[in-house]
Amino acid sequence: MPDVFQLSVDESLDREVDRVRSAGIQAVLLFGIPAEKDELGSENYSEAGIVQQALRRLRKRHPDLLCISDLCCCEYTSHGHCGVVRNGSVDNDVTLEILSRAAVSHAEAGADIIAPSGMMDGMVAAIRSSLDGAGHTDRAILSYAVKYASAFYGPFREAAQSAPAFGDRREYQMDPANVREAVLEAALDESEGADLLMVKPALAYLDVVRAVRERTQLPLLAYNVSGEYSMVKAAARQGWIDEDKVVIEALTGMRRAGADAIITYHAKVAAVRLSELAGT
Repeated sequence: MPDVFQLSVDESLDREVDRVRSAGIQAVLLFGIPAEKDELGSENYSEAGIVQQALRRLRKRHPDLLCISDLCCCEYTSHGHCGVVRNGSVDNDVTLEILSRAAVSHAEAGADIIAPSGMMDGMVAAIRSSLDGAGHTDRAILSYAVKYASAFYGPFREAAQSAPAFGDRREYQMDPANVREAVLEAALDESEGADLLMVKPALAYLDVVRAVRERTQLPLLAYNVSGEYSMVKAAARQGWIDEDKVVIEALTGMRRAGADAIITYHAKVAAVRLSELAGT
C-alpha cells in the first residue's frame, strides 16, 4: 500500500496523528498488529495490547480526537480468521465472548466508538450488553454491518499480515452478488443497538450504499478499502490518471450514493485538496 505504514506506539504515532490533525481530520480508525498471535487472538483484549497502548497515548496528546477502534480477531489470530476456529470452522458464539471482552478493553483504554468488523451474528447485541454492563453506556458502536467477501481487501491483508491461513471468509462475509442480504444485515444490527452502520467496500458497492441509505436513518459510512486505494495510487504512478482529481471524484460518488462519512486511506490528501477547493 503506497504511502501507508505500520506505526509503533511512540513518536512515530505522535507525528502521524499530528499531521492528521493539522490536515483538519477529526477522527482516526485504529487497527492493531500484535507482536505475538495465538488461536484466540488474546492480545485483542489484553490491557497491554497494541491498540490499547495507542489509545492511551492518543488520549493524552489529543484528548478531543475521535478515536474509533476496529474490533476483530483476524489481525490477532494465528490462523487469520475473524473468530475462534473450532473443527475447521469459526465458532460464532465463542467469538462473541472474545469480541465482548475486547470491546470493554478498548473502551477502558479510551476508544470513543467500537467498530466490530467480523460479521459475526449477534455481535452488536453482545458488545452493547458488555459495554453497558461495564459502565460504558456512552460508547457508540459502528457496525461493519454490510461487509462483503471482497478481493479488494488484498493489500490490507498483506500489510496487516492477516490473510487466512486456510480457506476463506465467505463463511461469514457476504456474497458480492447479494444486495438483499445487505439490507437485512443492516436492519438486524440497527435493531441490536448499532449507533452507526457501514458498507464495505465502497466503489464497487455504491448501489448497496444507496440501498442501505434508503432504509435507515442511522449515520452511514462507506469504507474506501485498500484495493481501491492501491489501484488509484498505481495508476497515478504510471501517469495514467490525475490522482487528486480521481480521489475527489471517487469520494464524491460515495457521498452522493448516501454515505454520511467515508473511511479512506486517501484522507490526508483529500482533506488538503478539499480545503484548497473550499478556498477557491
